[in-house]
Amino acid sequence: MRGAGRQHITVSTLRTAPAAGSHVFRIEEFTRLREKTANGVAVLSSPFGVGGHEWRIRCFPNGRIKDSEGHVSLHLQHDSHARTGDVTATYKMSILDKSWEPSCTQMMENHRFETDDGYWGWRKFMKHKDLDLDREKYLKDDCLSVLCDVTVDLGLRTTDEVAAPEQLNSEPAPLEPPHGLHLAEAADVMIHLGDGKRIGAHRWVLEARSPVFESEIALAPTTGENIAELRVDGMDADVCKALLRFIYTDSPPAQLEEAPATTVEQLLMAADRYELKKLRAACEEALCKKIDVSSVATALALDERYGCPALRKACMRVLSSPDNLEAVAASSDGLEKLKTLSLSVLLDLFDKNMPLREQQRMLRTIRLVSDQSDKGW
Repeated sequence: MRGAGRQHITVSTLRTAPAAGSHVFRIEEFTRLREKTANGVAVLSSPFGVGGHEWRIRCFPNGRIKDSEGHVSLHLQHDSHARTGDVTATYKMSILDKSWEPSCTQMMENHRFETDDGYWGWRKFMKHKDLDLDREKYLKDDCLSVLCDVTVDLGLRTTDEVAAPEQLNSEPAPLEPPHGLHLAEAADVMIHLGDGKRIGAHRWVLEARSPVFESEIALAPTTGENIAELRVDGMDADVCKALLRFIYTDSPPAQLEEAPATTVEQLLMAADRYELKKLRAACEEALCKKIDVSSVATALALDERYGCPALRKACMRVLSSPDNLEAVAASSDGLEKLKTLSLSVLLDLFDKNMPLREQQRMLRTIRLVSDQSDKGW
């Protein structure tokens, strides 16, 4: 745009401005608490901030009112109304099972909080008998864990800025997940990254979600305050935050497909390292949509190291074009990766329905790779 003589360009963008965050409320010795708590009596989580507002999870172990006795009642309380005023929020609550998977999820959309002590939710969220029937799943060590995801509607906002030259041809933004999990609050694990940055987390969360984290934490040195000092090399802060976001919410980053391929590759490696299969599969799926001639050699290397069948299939689709196969074989990196493939795999690229000239080109390139391979085809 500046090439056409536009030297001073301003940009205004109108967008919805939601803010999202999550909080986990753990209630230890829940059965004992339930036995001693009367109907209508609530216990509250610590306050947590989302969208400039403070919130609490309000739990009634024996139900909020008479008709909900025999149930757990769960509500979201707008804790800062006197200071921050009315607000609209969409939220959902889940009971976390022993594998840290959300279950029994209930959702409230676009609720308007308009009073000072306003709270809203579900009087009959879960029956006591359902909890008791599957205690090993929901009450491991007699601890009830409630996950609350909150999205605050901040309305439509217009932002104005002067466009810098590099913004007009900018790369996708780095993978930066919303960090509303309050990882530093009561953290008993401090993750030290290779670049010197530190991120706080919670031992019980990491151990429940990843056996690798569990074993690494067990071997990590601790401070006088019983905080495990965990060293994690080969991972930058953005990737570590995205990894932790998944561990706490069980949701892959929403912007995976828009993130740079190198960032998604690093997150896939981290997911593989910590045995997070769902995140690993999401990263593999996102990378499949990014495969082209320039990246197919890197993708084949990832498949070779980590065993990514969907990624390998996407690579084969790219290489099934004579033009693409020739272009990859013409680069030293590409040729080296092609040489790792068996002759049968390369021959699978050959399509008898191709025009004769393209068949000849494919066979010529396959022969080139075969001649330079050390597999003795």
